[in-house]
Amino acid sequence: MAGDGAAILLCDKPAGITSHDLVDEVRRERRLKTGHAGTLDPFATGLMVILLGRATRLQRYLMGLAKTYVAVAHLGWRSTTGDPDGELRETGLIPDDLTLPTGSVMQRLPMTSAVRVDGERLYRKAHRGETIETPEREVFVHRAELLQADGDRALFEIECSAGTYVRTLIETLDDAYCSELRRTAVGPLSIDDVGRELTSAQALSFMPGRELDSEEARFVACGRPVPSRAPGEDGDDQTAQSGGDGPVRLTHEGELLAVARPDGDMLRCEVVLA
Repeated sequence: MAGDGAAILLCDKPAGITSHDLVDEVRRERRLKTGHAGTLDPFATGLMVILLGRATRLQRYLMGLAKTYVAVAHLGWRSTTGDPDGELRETGLIPDDLTLPTGSVMQRLPMTSAVRVDGERLYRKAHRGETIETPEREVFVHRAELLQADGDRALFEIECSAGTYVRTLIETLDDAYCSELRRTAVGPLSIDDVGRELTSAQALSFMPGRELDSEEARFVACGRPVPSRAPGEDGDDQTAQSGGDGPVRLTHEGELLAVARPDGDMLRCEVVLA
């Protein structure tokens, strides 16, 4: 376990189990508070970021990262859920155009979604046989590349914002559903690193950072703010270059003590790990 009492596991979820099954399995093995940075549907496989101990406090910073997927579209078929778990119907109509939408996209939430509507998760309503007009939300598709097309099968690599339903994206082809889905990246975290146990500082390395001296580290451990720049710095440090009001890592001797946000010339703690 990392020195800051937090760790992040990179796991490869197999098909056929829920994300919560995987989280529960890790919780039983580690006997620690456990969370995640984004779920996968039961039929999907690939990278899940599991948070242990104090790292569960960092969920908000990892949940919003862009996701990368490899998806197989089964052409000439439709599914009531957009995936292989729904009721399947063959149409035999192979789409001529295999271009998926990119940029800003409005998606209507599927009834299989875990999003709450009127205080209840949509999939619970679906299990009772209810059908409602679900809300729409805006997502962003950074890229959707057709890697291969052969007969009734098309392979895509898709990079999209958090909250994007890839199966709904595949359904824009009309006569197609997402038969296979594999998540290969969460932000800079890659499926190639599955099995690694990261410290919280390593997992948040994509953020600008501010190294603290010993006195500042004591302040931050008590939740007190610190100057945006270390004493004697000329403004060319990573934090100063980041701009905006985004989160900043506060580290001491390589250990993540807190995540803060700029407030004028100060950095005020949002989450304290130490």
